[in-house]
Amino acid sequence: MTSRRVLSAGLGALMTTGILVSAGTAGEPVERADLTPKDRARVVAVTRPTDDFSKAEAFELMQGGAGTSPRGVSADSFSDFSANITFAEEQDFKLGNALFRKLWVSSPSSTQASDGLGPLFNARACQSCHLKDGRGHPPEGDRDHTSMFFRLARPAATEDEQAKLDRLEIASLPDPVYGGQLQEQAVPGISAEGRMVVTYTEEPVTLSGGETVMLRRPSYSVSDLNYGPLDPTTVLSPRIANPMIGLGLIEAIPAEDIRALADPDDLDGDGISGRVARARDHRTGEIKLGRFGWKAQNASVRDQSSSAFAGDIGISTPDDPRHFGDCTEKQTACLEAATGVQPRLGDTEGPDPVLELVTFYAKNLAVPKRRNVDDAEVLRGKEIFYQSGCTACHRPKFVTSRRADNKAQAFQLIWPYSDFLLHDMGEGLADGQAVGDATGREWRTPPLWGIGLTQVVSGHSFFLHDGRARNLTEAILWHGGEAEAARNAFAAANLEDRKALITFLESL
Repeated sequence: MTSRRVLSAGLGALMTTGILVSAGTAGEPVERADLTPKDRARVVAVTRPTDDFSKAEAFELMQGGAGTSPRGVSADSFSDFSANITFAEEQDFKLGNALFRKLWVSSPSSTQASDGLGPLFNARACQSCHLKDGRGHPPEGDRDHTSMFFRLARPAATEDEQAKLDRLEIASLPDPVYGGQLQEQAVPGISAEGRMVVTYTEEPVTLSGGETVMLRRPSYSVSDLNYGPLDPTTVLSPRIANPMIGLGLIEAIPAEDIRALADPDDLDGDGISGRVARARDHRTGEIKLGRFGWKAQNASVRDQSSSAFAGDIGISTPDDPRHFGDCTEKQTACLEAATGVQPRLGDTEGPDPVLELVTFYAKNLAVPKRRNVDDAEVLRGKEIFYQSGCTACHRPKFVTSRRADNKAQAFQLIWPYSDFLLHDMGEGLADGQAVGDATGREWRTPPLWGIGLTQVVSGHSFFLHDGRARNLTEAILWHGGEAEAARNAFAAANLEDRKALITFLESL
């Protein structure tokens, strides 16, 4: 049966004397201030979960609202600009695209607007990890390590460190020597930090009807460490790059509507207790709703971009002015290297408008339109998706705020299939690494839009935070914790119904 949480809450939109309200962090109703009473009624109606699986829903084809890309299926399906931005904004999008693809070089260099790389880094360009703006992959066969890396974090060793974590002054504590991320590359004259090592063991899982699926259980370690051992308490967490589509629309979802879905104490007894993540805004220091990153550790696309510039490429920006990237005090040669700061251009290596343009580009990558929404097999799979309880976390629909920063993202009906909350996904997917409000067993629900185009765009079908799943079936079977009931419903379904559910996901 469809999750009681989804049915009773109307997917988070509650009608109370005609007013759309959301549950606040203290349990008090919080009204969406951007809506008129007429708007509220419309939002409640349009986001109510369907119970008719005989046909596609209105506007379901346009899963990114009016900005949905009209392009057909191709390797560039994730690289279109939002269809409803202005002609003048297309110029900013293309400039941002050029900067997103830009290969940074080490300092000093004659190309003064492009130097500042590293000194330690994982990639030379944003596009290196988000190839064709799509999903990253683990180091598999001849594939390189560029779009997957190890996050490094350790528990607090002192009361002061714990206090900083509790106040969200920092999201996690880095390794004392290697910092917050293992850097596998370095500029000339500097030693890279080391290499990730990934091994797998195969485990059989038997499904209803006797089908056997082999799951890969990964094991992670590091080799060739050039700066001594890691701290014994440091935890390795592998992360592949997330797809870039629809980020501006996600940012435009009212925080009240995401908070309305949280049920940290599982008061409705459905076994799902999604929690809101908090994050500090990089510029203002204000605590906001976290909604970006595998652990929802960033509140905005701009924050996500500045973190990636510093952590992945070693480029400082106004919001994250680390000229030496992830170098630590123990890495003296790194800190003595030249930076790419050019005073005539600004006081960071990637001054505005660099960060502004890359952020604009990232916020306006269009969501591709759905395929085969009226197909009988897709509709049957959609029904099974609902019946299995998947929509309890993968919430189908939102309506964005009328007060979005850009009119292109304002008041749009969108279909991301996520609640953007933190969920305990069980021991099988636990990385043991706490980040911000997320524990070592929690992950943000990833949006599913575009997931069916992964093979076409990215050239592979690796899923989950570390790419261990080689297809969607394996990804579902790794679900545990709060998602275990939905996973078990999939495993218990007959072969035809399982195929139909996968066909539905492939249409997103």
